[in-house]
Amino acid sequence: MADREESAVRTAALTELVAWARERLPRLIDDVCAASCERIGMYRDEKIVPRADLRRSVAVNLGFMVDALGGGQAPDQRAPKETGRRRAHQGAPLPEVLQVYRIACAMLWDLLVGRARETGGTDVLIDVASLLWQVTDEHAVRVTEAYRAASAELLVAQQRRRSALAEVLLTGARGSDSGPWEAGRLLGLSLDGKLTVVAAETRGLAEESLVGVERRLGKLGIVSAWHLSPTLQAGVVSLREEQYDAMLGLLRELALARTGVSPLFRSLTETPRAVHLARTALSGIPPERGEVRAFDPSPLAAFVAYDPDEGRRLGEQVFGAVLELPAEERDVLLETLDAYFAHGGSSERAGQVLHCHANTVRYRLRRIRELTDRTLTDPRDVAELVTAMQALRVDSARAIDSLGS
Repeated sequence: MADREESAVRTAALTELVAWARERLPRLIDDVCAASCERIGMYRDEKIVPRADLRRSVAVNLGFMVDALGGGQAPDQRAPKETGRRRAHQGAPLPEVLQVYRIACAMLWDLLVGRARETGGTDVLIDVASLLWQVTDEHAVRVTEAYRAASAELLVAQQRRRSALAEVLLTGARGSDSGPWEAGRLLGLSLDGKLTVVAAETRGLAEESLVGVERRLGKLGIVSAWHLSPTLQAGVVSLREEQYDAMLGLLRELALARTGVSPLFRSLTETPRAVHLARTALSGIPPERGEVRAFDPSPLAAFVAYDPDEGRRLGEQVFGAVLELPAEERDVLLETLDAYFAHGGSSERAGQVLHCHANTVRYRLRRIRELTDRTLTDPRDVAELVTAMQALRVDSARAIDSLGS
């Protein structure tokens, strides 16, 4: 019987204490807002959260806490959830948001302790403390969950928008009131630096083969924007020329499927052309190989790749007799000529790469001259031979790609 009476007394004391606190909420709300602005710079400058918004949030959430302490009807659970979602949309950091709740809880506790001491009802503080920390903990959990859910939604929306803007650049499409420059600006791409396009096959249907590439490039200080289609993961990368090798290194680390990289270019309007060159580089990689290949930076290679059918006709016209040879002899002659051009027209250096004597290289070059009726001393003949070699390389890449598709 005594326990029942004691419980009733404590309940009444708690009810009286909560009612007293509810009457003083307006002053407490002002004090919590003032303390939050004093201790947290984000609330002081009002750039993210306006002062009126802060006050409304503090009022709603302090009311939530006091209602929960009073028991009876369950407090409105929407208050912490609404705050969490709104702060996420405003871009307020979660630690600063939760710090306001800690300030509010501490000041509410101090208010209750002071009142209990005035009335001599300090025993009721045991019940208040337990309830207050429980309510505060549940409140923080709801705020955090709502904040993280809203942040995830915003991130998905942001990624979708970036993907759509990247598609504008990659395809050359124009919106109703924007073009590549506006899309590039919104994506954060440098408008006066270097650009490149990366094209990677998907591992499966719409499955990324360069997982986390935008984040990893960002850690290197390289801005990029990506678009995922059912068969291709393509990105526009903005970088300084000295960052190019670091980008290639990262791509080689990440690549799980064939990946092509375009030459560097400057204007965003050239992006669709760079996509074609990146895909051409990709197609030159044997199927089922997670390899990264950069397109030949030579303007001549890009010219040939842009019209591969005409390039094929040129290759056949120049190297017709060579192409009719048995495969082994044909490949040796073309490999020798390629090495000769790649090493500045030096038979000695080409021989080192091919692991043969310089005289062997010269003999093979004479065979090419006989078969093509073109010399390596006439500038026009050299231009045709170099162009035809580029055309054969592009056509070979397309043939490999068609076999793997």
